Amino acid sequence: MKVAVIGASGRMGQAVLAELAKQQLSCRAAIVGAASSHLGKAVEHLPETALTYSDGSELQSTDVDVMIDFSLPDALVHNLTLAQRIGAAIVVCTTGLDDTQRQQLGDASQSVPVLYAANTSVGICVMEQLVALASGALPAADIEIVEAHHQAKRDAPSGTALVLGEAAAAGRGQQLAALNAGLRGAGQRQAGSIGFAVLRAADIIGEHQVLLAQPGERIELTHRVGDRKVFARGAVQAARWLASEPAGYYEMRDMLDMKTLLQRLVNEI
Repeated sequence: MKVAVIGASGRMGQAVLAELAKQQLSCRAAIVGAASSHLGKAVEHLPETALTYSDGSELQSTDVDVMIDFSLPDALVHNLTLAQRIGAAIVVCTTGLDDTQRQQLGDASQSVPVLYAANTSVGICVMEQLVALASGALPAADIEIVEAHHQAKRDAPSGTALVLGEAAAAGRGQQLAALNAGLRGAGQRQAGSIGFAVLRAADIIGEHQVLLAQPGERIELTHRVGDRKVFARGAVQAARWLASEPAGYYEMRDMLDMKTLLQRLVNEI
């Protein structure tokens, strides 16, 4: 499998490069922005390959099977266009995408395999299903989502927190946008809403908690990350899977075949 890493000079890009080297997978391109100070410099994690950081313009259809994108939302159109030009699958891990950019993912998936994951942790994927199940089973419970990240994170609530909110809404057959969802401020809580609270401090990598509370009891589902390698491993796992899939739009739960797993559990119950 031939891989290209987009946003290769960033923290997650570096973690993915290290994971590819650990798994002895072939990294064919380490892509950065045209104005990046890393452009043309050697890739430290892969000294034996003499690979240098590039803007990806040199890539051809035989060079790359799958791309892993940990860049910024503003680069999404460029990255999707590149994937389509060379016919490569693409795992998009960029958070903070708006509705228009989500539609652009869908449009690109008509011609190449696209997997979008606001969080590539396998644990978060499992938690998403648990949240939907708990929300549906407790239709009257108040739902609050708390997330914490490092002080440099740009978007709030995090993409993962929103995914968990969407799962909670879906568990009740609803849309998140219709539930007065947003950062919790002053004032009385509105019944049926889903609230978000955000913490930004120091070097916290990522923590998410979903609280479902009703009189006399509550359920707390929590996921904490202690090492960015978790996201890198998940992204590489997703890339391995996606490289052999046909054009289409996918999520982490498709890679894990969660639908089959949940159906089996339902049948056993």
